[in-house]
Amino acid sequence: MCYYNKEVLITKTLFCVDRQIDTEVKLNKIKKEVLFNMSYIQDSLKKIKQRNSSDPEFIQAVEEVFESLKPVIEKHPEYVEANILERIAEPERQIIFRVPWVDDDRKIQVNRGFRVQFNGSIGPYKGGLRFHPSVYIGIVKFLGFEQIFKNSLSGLPIGGGKGGSDFNPKGKSDAEVMRFCQSFMIELQRHIGPDVDVPAGDIGVGGREIGFLYGQYRRVRGAFENSVLTGKGLTYGGSLVRTEATGYGLIYFVEEMLKHNKLDIKDKVCVISGSGNVAIYATEKAQELGAKVIAVSDSSGYIHDPDGIKVETLQKLKEVERKRISEYVKYHPNATFTEGWKNIWNIKCDIALPCATENDIGIEEAKILVANGVIVIGEGANMPTTNEAIKYLLDNKVLLAPAKAANAGGVSASALEMSQNSIRYSWTFEKIDSKLKNIMINIHTNAAKASEEYGFGYNIVAGANIAGFKKVADAMIEQGIY
Repeated sequence: MCYYNKEVLITKTLFCVDRQIDTEVKLNKIKKEVLFNMSYIQDSLKKIKQRNSSDPEFIQAVEEVFESLKPVIEKHPEYVEANILERIAEPERQIIFRVPWVDDDRKIQVNRGFRVQFNGSIGPYKGGLRFHPSVYIGIVKFLGFEQIFKNSLSGLPIGGGKGGSDFNPKGKSDAEVMRFCQSFMIELQRHIGPDVDVPAGDIGVGGREIGFLYGQYRRVRGAFENSVLTGKGLTYGGSLVRTEATGYGLIYFVEEMLKHNKLDIKDKVCVISGSGNVAIYATEKAQELGAKVIAVSDSSGYIHDPDGIKVETLQKLKEVERKRISEYVKYHPNATFTEGWKNIWNIKCDIALPCATENDIGIEEAKILVANGVIVIGEGANMPTTNEAIKYLLDNKVLLAPAKAANAGGVSASALEMSQNSIRYSWTFEKIDSKLKNIMINIHTNAAKASEEYGFGYNIVAGANIAGFKKVADAMIEQGIY
């Protein structure tokens, strides 16, 4: 028979009760922290929406990123304590300025110029200039916000920024474009520099515009600081592969996603919206790797060429003659032109590459693509898929390569151009192309790893947001409150 001391029994019982209470307190504390962290995301988003109520594109971009950050915020309370979400969604600096210029009829025209220096915690602000009638501060903010994470993902020391003007270069003479660019740079040069802010091209800003902009910068500054702009001509510090980089990088990224899922890009049928720089070189690289691109578009409509789009013709029309895409059928009688550019997504394809502009693919287009059996969508443009469409595509197991990862090739090549300018040396096409491909592979690897780590499985949309965010957020915390 076993006997127990009464005092020992009481002591043991009290110990067990205390431990149970202690456990419950800890669990309640954890629950409260989780609820607080989730509330922090919602409260931050509410404030950001109120503060930017007239900028729907910017709000859309913020919502898309914040949706992926719930498990990150839950795991890292230091981000809540440092109020990182509100800070990262508020630009460090927003610049708006007047751009007066004289047209060929000697009439004075006035446009607005913009530069948003969004986040410089990991390097000088870096991002393109967009010249298009649709440009206003909200567009520039959304592009700059996306650029933060895109530049972070590249692994290169560059911060996020963006700029542009509501000037439309289409239909303008070279002399008019030059006069506008010179007036634009008179103001912009006050705010940029090789170690401060390094703009590049975007929609409406190609080699011609970059040349005029740099010429005026050099004239005003009186110094050959050619690393202040990227996308330059090869005669004054430009880099090989920079022209091709965004399109090539997009295909390298899509190829990596396919490989990860034990698929091959060879013999896949592609449809690409857009017919500018990104679309042209995505077409070139896709076909070089054995895929077949059968459709491209511009704002007037789209070309369907069942024999495969001829890159040489596309380059001649868009880069040399600056003509509408409808002219393509004059050279290739088997091709057809159809008005209404959004209808391009009715064409059955394995790979869809939106390379035109934001919100190209909405929920209706997403449903059509899924019904037609699309395997992968690679975003060559900035935010070309609505948030509703993203959710639908992911729910239907479509592989989605988000813009902040998939079109990071352009800014990566720009950073490589900056490196070459710094050391006063030019690398070969093959060396830069190899570096570009490795960067795109590393972006995919890091995004996939982050997605798995935070419970999303293989979701590159979430993974890219998380990997891009954490690097910048950690740098911000280490640098204190600013």
